[in-house]
Amino acid sequence: MNSEVVTSTLERLKKDSLKSALEINTSVRRILAETLIKRGFLEAPPVIFSIVTDPLNHPVYDPSFLYEDFRYSLTKSMIFHKQILVQEIPKFFIFSPNIRLETPDKASSGRHLLEFTQLDLEVKGAHREELMDLAEDLIIETFRYVTRENHATLSKMGRRLNIPGKPFKSYRYLDLLEKYGEDFEARMSREAREPFWIIDIPLESREFYDREKDDEPGILRDMDLIYPEGFGEALSGGEREFKIERIRERILKKGQTFDQFHWFLEIAEEGMELSTGFGIGIERLVRYICGFSRIEDVHPFPKVPGRLSL
Repeated sequence: MNSEVVTSTLERLKKDSLKSALEINTSVRRILAETLIKRGFLEAPPVIFSIVTDPLNHPVYDPSFLYEDFRYSLTKSMIFHKQILVQEIPKFFIFSPNIRLETPDKASSGRHLLEFTQLDLEVKGAHREELMDLAEDLIIETFRYVTRENHATLSKMGRRLNIPGKPFKSYRYLDLLEKYGEDFEARMSREAREPFWIIDIPLESREFYDREKDDEPGILRDMDLIYPEGFGEALSGGEREFKIERIRERILKKGQTFDQFHWFLEIAEEGMELSTGFGIGIERLVRYICGFSRIEDVHPFPKVPGRLSL
């Protein structure tokens, strides 16, 4: 088994397609950072492990460990750290490594890795629509930049990017569910030719920390951006619950306990203001730009669910 891992790794590292993916990855990170810095964002360092991390809304293996009798978890996302930091730093971004030990069935999706990087950002006092507008600008500017700076690489891969126009189309989650059934996201992604939004996502499909609509209890002020051509989710985000009584209420609604999140709750009790944020998966973005069928082809040392990896 070990020799197979070494052989497959060395074969991957020799592929021209990997070099092309890394060229695109370099351009993507550069233009995203430059665009945000020009808009007044500060870059914050990532949190690799912590005493509190994202509970997620689907099952993963527990990435926790003991250090000097303290229980830490590897970061599944920086959602709590973002909401805490944004109270003092009103606009920031992070290239945040995430560890999500997905179940082996996720290997067939072509878009899941056990470790990946998000461009994670948060803005104090902002509403969902403002962040959707920002995300559209980031996607458009990235596509334009890569088309210009990596034209030869894209041509070699036979890939031509369509630069979408603003605003992107937007659909309510429950409308799509009623019209297309449970598989609506994958079906819409396959049929679409430009990125589109799914908004107003039900509480049962999300974690406790995103904000419910005032006029529609149980429906969140969330948004997911979906790539066309069957590439699936690009971005996920939303407005955050910031009132302590509503945070507590939402934890109980999700069948969780205050003790699970007591570190975050202690800070929230000191008072928070509204913020909104999202995370863009860098490997998924590079995969889409390259047009690769498998996300592991963008990474020299990919960790695919259910497989032994270097």
